Amino acid sequence: MSNFLPFSRPTIDEATIASVADVLRSGWITSGSKVAEFEKQLSVYFGGRPVRTFNSGTCTMEIALRIAGIGEGDEVITTPISWVATANVILEVGATPVFADIDPVTRNIDLDKVEAAITPKTRAIIPVYLAGKPVDMDRLYAIANKHKLRVIEDAAQAIGSSWQGKPIGSFGDFVSFSFQANKNITTSEGGCLVLNNAEEAALAEKYRLQGVTRSGWDGIDVDVLGGKYNMTDIAAAIGLGQFSKLNEITARRHKLAKHYFVTLGKDFEAQTGAQLPPEDYESTNWHLFQIVLPERITRADFMARMKEHNIGIGYHYAPIHLFKLYRALGFKEGMFPVAERVGRQIVSLPMFYAMDEGDVGRTCAAMCEVFSNWRSK
Repeated sequence: MSNFLPFSRPTIDEATIASVADVLRSGWITSGSKVAEFEKQLSVYFGGRPVRTFNSGTCTMEIALRIAGIGEGDEVITTPISWVATANVILEVGATPVFADIDPVTRNIDLDKVEAAITPKTRAIIPVYLAGKPVDMDRLYAIANKHKLRVIEDAAQAIGSSWQGKPIGSFGDFVSFSFQANKNITTSEGGCLVLNNAEEAALAEKYRLQGVTRSGWDGIDVDVLGGKYNMTDIAAAIGLGQFSKLNEITARRHKLAKHYFVTLGKDFEAQTGAQLPPEDYESTNWHLFQIVLPERITRADFMARMKEHNIGIGYHYAPIHLFKLYRALGFKEGMFPVAERVGRQIVSLPMFYAMDEGDVGRTCAAMCEVFSNWRSK
């Protein structure tokens, strides 16, 4: 049998490994020159906007909410289909999460539903770019501007994605990226926040390191309640190596996605009842290649049968509003039917830089065999 093919795997080259070793030997392994260089390169990529790095792509969103002054009594609209962190950060700042159902084709938040969910208490929107596909950015910001709302873009999966030729993060309001191990580029764990001005960047620095402000040799003060969220030079060294290959990584993922569509063929959806993602090579970085299974097939069974072919399948994501924490807030089945159907049936096929067309072909062949066995029952 062929070797196990995971749904994701990072690729770290030898030059990056050597760079990490240099940091370890330097005697300075916390935030230092590597972090500063990584932030500088990210800022250039995002059109000169200020960027600050952190130890996760979760705290970036929480800090953005805090900088925006959002807290108790405020409502923040987001999607039910995301990693739970997207909604948890709203609770962390004392605000109330308000979910809006998703679009059945893009699987991103439905902007019509967003506008319908706005109340006098609404202060912000957190859209999520599932699998790296942005929402309609023009419409998103038209809604936000009309209602005077802040936008915290959960672009955790969208490094290398774009809108009308402009990189996600190079425009807009707050934009949060993740560099967790499965992302298109990684720092092992980490993230960054793109901000609007120097004042927000300075406040982000306070929030990421206990609220501390230093002056002179021994001057220190604390005027905000911060945490311990700084990125290390070890992580930044990995990030620098990864970031240097971003265009190459994105191009490779586009090529793999195209091969999925070609191999599965135009009749795949009609023959299987499964739903493919939108075939988009203009804006999407193809962080994930996801299909929605037909209702007759349970996800657990599909994943188990693909494992028999030595192929790993992921799923992203279970509907947030049906977790116990959110049920306790009053959410229940039937409130967001599209998200519930997609969240019940969505799977992520193998997609990572080190894959080749043969891996895609092997995955498609196994998947079609699994579907065929179900049809024959």
